[in-house]
Amino acid sequence: MDDVGQTPVRVPPTACVFGASGGIGRALCEGLAAAGCARIYAGSRSGAVPEGSGFEGFSFDLEDEASIAAAAAMMRETPPEWVIVATGVLTLPDGTGPERSYKRLEADTMAQVFALNTIGPALIAKHMLPLMPRGSGFTFAALSARVGSISDNRLGGWHSYRASKAALNMLLRNFALEMARTHPDSVIVGLHPGTVDSALSAPFQSGLAEGQLTAPQVAAANLIAVLAQLAPAQSGRVFDFRGEEVPA
Repeated sequence: MDDVGQTPVRVPPTACVFGASGGIGRALCEGLAAAGCARIYAGSRSGAVPEGSGFEGFSFDLEDEASIAAAAAMMRETPPEWVIVATGVLTLPDGTGPERSYKRLEADTMAQVFALNTIGPALIAKHMLPLMPRGSGFTFAALSARVGSISDNRLGGWHSYRASKAALNMLLRNFALEMARTHPDSVIVGLHPGTVDSALSAPFQSGLAEGQLTAPQVAAANLIAVLAQLAPAQSGRVFDFRGEEVPA
């Protein structure tokens, strides 16, 4: 893939971001608008939208399929050409963080992490992919993580998080294969944004090497540039913020 920093970014006229209130989700909304996207469906639990014109807010809850179905129904008349799922959890709201040992595994914690990192995005795909017209290209992307790579796992630990992202990557591959049969111009991928300065990474930033932490605006610009270069032949894979493929 070409250097994402040297390629002009072309975005579609209509896009959708699930998770628009998060650090990277909001930055994606703002980056899409700055690149010329005229209509951006911005989804969050509250339904609040970023400042500026062109945003259409909607509310949804990853653990409430009815809310996801209602959001998709709202977009049926004018479906987005790009759908980006910018959701995910590393530390649960009660402060439970990733398990460093199998001895700390808890069924309830694992279920919650999978509900938010795997099942929720899958249900978004379930209701958004049917909106996409045949005969024209579209892109569906979900934020994943390099630690979801099985072949690249050298350290272990972070069991629920790693497993939930690996499962998400498998689902994205499944969706890509299925949609290619009826929508050969479709692109369905996972995206690894790097370590972004956000609430998700905040508890784990102290040990990072200098320069490893990326501002949300920079991360969003990188991901938008990557998405703009992807082709149907790359569907079903995971790419990092440089446009390099993350091994399965």
